[in-house]
Amino acid sequence: MRCAAGGRRRRAALDLVELRNIRARADEMGMYLETGLGKVNPFAIPEAPKPRAVGDGNTLLGFRRMMEACAAIGCHELWGSTAMVKPMFAGRLTWDRFRTDVPWEEQLVAIERFLGRLAPFARDLGIHVNLETHEEITSFELVRLVEAVGSDVIGIVYDTANALHRLEHPVWTARRVAPYVRQTHIKDAHVAHGKGGLHYQLRPCGTGVVDFHQVLPITAEANPEVNLTLENHESYEDRPRSPEKWLLEVYDEDFLQAHPDLGVAELAAYLKMVRDYEDRIASGEVPDLDTYAEQPFRYTETVRYITDSAAHVREVRETATSPRAS
Repeated sequence: MRCAAGGRRRRAALDLVELRNIRARADEMGMYLETGLGKVNPFAIPEAPKPRAVGDGNTLLGFRRMMEACAAIGCHELWGSTAMVKPMFAGRLTWDRFRTDVPWEEQLVAIERFLGRLAPFARDLGIHVNLETHEEITSFELVRLVEAVGSDVIGIVYDTANALHRLEHPVWTARRVAPYVRQTHIKDAHVAHGKGGLHYQLRPCGTGVVDFHQVLPITAEANPEVNLTLENHESYEDRPRSPEKWLLEVYDEDFLQAHPDLGVAELAAYLKMVRDYEDRIASGEVPDLDTYAEQPFRYTETVRYITDSAAHVREVRETATSPRAS
């Protein structure tokens, strides 16, 4: 339930009649309904302050009100994330992990404390606050947060492509987070060498580096009932912008040191995955970064992106029986 406006307007958006109508309409259409809260990092909340407005200036009250509204319409698995994205900056400064005003370690401490203050609300309401494998945080750190605050109230939203930003192999990530996965964002990405390191670009499922034949059985074994929610690339008509290209500074010493949990074996597996994908590019199986970026991406292409991704995920689910060795 991401906030749409501030102050009085946002309070109106929590009107239970309206929310129950949304719930009823989703039920009529045979759709599941999942909701979210916002940023749970006290250093990021000022950059996304609408939950504070929900609480009339009281951030904790704002979160409590949103959680109560979600529970009232039967939504008990609630998305949250740990920081903002700054696409106006290049390289590592895109991510709050590399903020220079407050170290990431201090942010993690603040996140854990804030989640501890939300935990009683979640227990009262039968809710899980599920933290996304967002681009700035590692799966190692997420698992530690869940275990520190309590898996009875904190879970994980497994985004299948975001951990690539943190140089984590998708299969290794899936194995780490699977016991705590309660929601998903299913997506894929191009990752290949370019100027400055590796370049990341969203792609339809099945056309990027993520091997869903390996990843999805891992999460399904841990939580067979979890919804597989596609997160599609947004049309450039709906949200005008330059084509995205994220830089991963994989060969920079400072960048690597910011990932102390990442082992040599996993990094080697990651780089092999990249090399294998570059072979697919060289063979013409998938387009390179610039060729793909130059293609139009309007409404029609966005719908095709969604339908192609859904078809691939359905095919994987129909054929998968058990996790394959990586």
